[in-house]
Amino acid sequence: MKKKIKYTDNKIGKVKIVRDFLPSPDELVFKNDNIKVTINLSKSSLEFFKKLAKQNGSQYQKVIRNLLDSYSSYYSSSR
Repeated sequence: MKKKIKYTDNKIGKVKIVRDFLPSPDELVFKNDNIKVTINLSKSSLEFFKKLAKQNGSQYQKVIRNLLDSYSSYYSSSR
């Protein structure tokens, strides 16, 4: 059984206003220009990425894509 919330007219104490830091709804729709490619990986590499993705509730393709994006971003900006 759910606990019922009881509302009162009592003071709530000191209030702190927090700056709105959340992105706008259209910024939440992450649009990426993805290009489909075919790649041959070693069996051990694929098993590693699949295990890592499963542990984190993701898909192995996304894990590999994020790794490649991070790698390329790092080396593109440092040169």
